[in-house]
Amino acid sequence: MFTGIVEEIGVVAELNPSDATGGTSLTITLPPDSTLLSDAHLGDSIAINGVCLTVTSFNNTSSSTPASAPQFTVGIAPETLRLTNLGSLAPQSRVNLERAVRADTRMGGHFVQGHVDTTAEIVDRRPDGNAVTMRFAPRSKEVLRYVVYKGFIALDGASLTVTHVNDDEGWWEVMLIAYTQERIVTAAKQVGDTVNVEVDMTAKYVEKSLQGYLAGLGAESGGAIPLLQKMVETAVAKRSA
Repeated sequence: MFTGIVEEIGVVAELNPSDATGGTSLTITLPPDSTLLSDAHLGDSIAINGVCLTVTSFNNTSSSTPASAPQFTVGIAPETLRLTNLGSLAPQSRVNLERAVRADTRMGGHFVQGHVDTTAEIVDRRPDGNAVTMRFAPRSKEVLRYVVYKGFIALDGASLTVTHVNDDEGWWEVMLIAYTQERIVTAAKQVGDTVNVEVDMTAKYVEKSLQGYLAGLGAESGGAIPLLQKMVETAVAKRSA
């Protein structure tokens, strides 16, 4: 579990599509003075651009020389490569990093699982004073039903607030204030670039609970759809009376 508050920006040292295990691994270099790995253990979870991944090795040596800067490596499963944009990372790519939340951590953002739902393309970006508004079109339009005005959304692992959503045209917008622009990699992305998207999981639980509730109410009449149809017909009949 994460909060969507980015702790550090790391740099890709290597994306190895065929490591010693036969899979894909990703190695991230941290700034020399980083404390991100100060309490690290093998098997810990770290979110990289919003994707929860497992630390398989790390080196917490801090030095002024890049060769001995702190580094860690994670494995990337084939399903993760299919659902996210991690496979497009290259050496020197910058990434958002956040360690798994602790029980005594302040919840400054929102509950983020690190389970990406889809990717989205940046289709517009424009300045608004010292802020920047960015518009995103998701690869999977189904996620739009979970995106609401002033609701939470995690983009590249950063907890952001939706400022505008258009279901018909298939996009939403967020605004990045000056402080946020300095602390997340998403702010430097341009039109045509992609981000990893995780919608607010609360919306998914509400949807599933409501579906079960409606199915139960409509069981005698064949399910939720007939029940809703009956409700609409009743409302129309009352208005016409």
